[in-house]
Amino acid sequence: MGLADASGPRDTQALLSATQAVELRRRDYHMERPLLNQEHLEELGRWGSAPRTRQWRTWLQCSHARARALLLQHLPVLVWLPRYPVRDWLLGDLLSGMSVAIMQLPQGLAYALLAGLPPVFGLYSSFYPVFIYFLFGTSRHISVGTFAVMSVMVGSVTESLAPQTLNDSTINETTRDAERVRVASTLSVLVGLFQVGLGLIHFGFLVTYLSEPLVRGYTTAAAVQVFVSQLKYVFGLHLSSHSGPLSLIYLIGATGISYGMGLKHIFGVDVVGNISAGLVPPVAPNTQLFSKLVGSAFTIAVVGFAIAISLGKIFALRHGYRVDSNQELVALGLSNLIGGIFQCFPVSCSMSRSLVQESTGGNSQVAGAISSLFILLIIVKLGELFRDLPKAVLAAIIIVNLKGMLRQLSDVCSFWKANRADLLIWLVTFAATILLNLDLGLMVSVVFSLLLVVVRTQMPHYSILGQVPDTDIYRDVAEYSEAKEVPGVKVFRSSATVYFANADFYSDALKQRCGVDVDFLISQKKKLLKKREQLKLKQLQKEKKLQKQAASSKGASVSINVNTSLEDMRSNNVEDCKVSSGDKMEDATANGQEDSKAPDGSTLKALGLPQPDFHSLILDLGALSFVDTVCLKSLKNIFHDFRDIEVEVYMAACHSPVVSQLEAGHFFDASITKKHLFASVHDAVTFALQHPRPVPDSPVSVTRL
Repeated sequence: MGLADASGPRDTQALLSATQAVELRRRDYHMERPLLNQEHLEELGRWGSAPRTRQWRTWLQCSHARARALLLQHLPVLVWLPRYPVRDWLLGDLLSGMSVAIMQLPQGLAYALLAGLPPVFGLYSSFYPVFIYFLFGTSRHISVGTFAVMSVMVGSVTESLAPQTLNDSTINETTRDAERVRVASTLSVLVGLFQVGLGLIHFGFLVTYLSEPLVRGYTTAAAVQVFVSQLKYVFGLHLSSHSGPLSLIYLIGATGISYGMGLKHIFGVDVVGNISAGLVPPVAPNTQLFSKLVGSAFTIAVVGFAIAISLGKIFALRHGYRVDSNQELVALGLSNLIGGIFQCFPVSCSMSRSLVQESTGGNSQVAGAISSLFILLIIVKLGELFRDLPKAVLAAIIIVNLKGMLRQLSDVCSFWKANRADLLIWLVTFAATILLNLDLGLMVSVVFSLLLVVVRTQMPHYSILGQVPDTDIYRDVAEYSEAKEVPGVKVFRSSATVYFANADFYSDALKQRCGVDVDFLISQKKKLLKKREQLKLKQLQKEKKLQKQAASSKGASVSINVNTSLEDMRSNNVEDCKVSSGDKMEDATANGQEDSKAPDGSTLKALGLPQPDFHSLILDLGALSFVDTVCLKSLKNIFHDFRDIEVEVYMAACHSPVVSQLEAGHFFDASITKKHLFASVHDAVTFALQHPRPVPDSPVSVTRL
């Protein structure tokens, strides 16, 4: 075959009209199964509304099994402790508990300093909450207790309600400390109440609104604030901070030097002071402070839970077990609630101690119980050994333990490469927390994060889909070079659901991607139809005017008294004129009515307007997850607008909940039925090709004006 012969079929195909091309395409387009619109699909699959589960009935059931299930759900230690593998886990938990206790001792003293409290209350907060979490927690590896971020949040509250000075006069230190302890313990009770309440009503999903970039930016900013707050203690006495191996020995060494040289008496160095032996009795919270503390308590409750559940899920995924977020809320809440009664301040879990607890062989919260018992021994017998420990050493301990959180500053580089939106959340969170207070910074961060989600759903990816050759798969023609549009059919898809915030963007993008200025065609069509109606009306008015003139001329001829023959002749002429003009009027009216009823009289082609080069539009609604009233109205408007320009609209790939919501919103009516809704895009395209509407002989490009 020569070159000319080879090019012949291509030239012939190029000369085919659009209608012929559609006809050829329809002949070759077939499916191995029947076409399924929504009605056929519901009949074939016997679709019915899913039965409603009345969870409240289960909650109100009273039985021995129900009581036992509730007990085991809210007291997990009864589930795992009887099956505790002593031989395999006890040694690892023992070593892990001792290692964590060695870290928790100086951290408890130091973080109490952050909270603006005497250091001994840091030891109390390292004992009571840890043991309570041992009973109620579901994570096997996190170390509950004092944490820098929580402590600095508590410190901002205690310093605002119990300041160092009042009315330019210094307050007695003992009185100030007693007031701060009362504020901190009351705050802990209120935090616990919030957490327990949220856990019991299954509000554990609340933490999902705190994304990882938000939490990391928030903790980094809090670490910077903690670092700055400790500089006053560090510069009071120039001590080098140590971390890593033998760090505990260097702490011990600083305490011995301070005691031996009498630094407190000679240089006035601040030391920990007296640590009373024994436990303090429980004290009821001051309910009069609740109104002042409610905002800060809720913020601290959410932040503490977010940090704990984030670490808990990381370890659970690593070791293959499950963490119950609602029970974690209850466990942390009870830890803070009971701890507040025993004069503890709010706690969460420590990142550094949790890593140590896992890396040293910890397998369960037995390690936490062992560490709490070791702290109890310190409180009861060995606490007085740390009374001469300089506060500068505690400040150094705090700064060294901030190392991990301060390293999160490198998140800027990683988020820049991975996701710019997450980087924006991190930067806004960091800046808001640094410039504002910790509670206001968190509020601003959450609001900004949610607004960013809304903005991102307003700008999804819109695409025109084409068929991948020899498949029933449709992909974006801009991304897949082999994907070709089906002649006469446009398939449009959005990557996000359609709701009130982006419904207008969806409609605008649809009209733009289709290459047809729908609004312009509709307005021009209305103008031409209105102009035609006006012309018909003017013609009718002109005929009526002629009729009136004929009637008036007849009356004038009758009133004139002339000879009979002339009068008869005139009257005959008038009657003939009347009849002829009346017949003409009736013919014009009939012709006008026939023109208005003619099916082709109002088409784009009859009006001289350009026609779209496609006869069917298919909306791929597979990304639709829910439907609101604005979405319903937008979809109806799309149907009406495209039908006005002689394009039939179909929908495809709707999920069952979306179909139910369309029915509930009365979307389907006489003009839009379930026959316009297909199980897949392929079904919709096949049906559209089998039922094409007239298209022009050659594609007409309609440019946007």
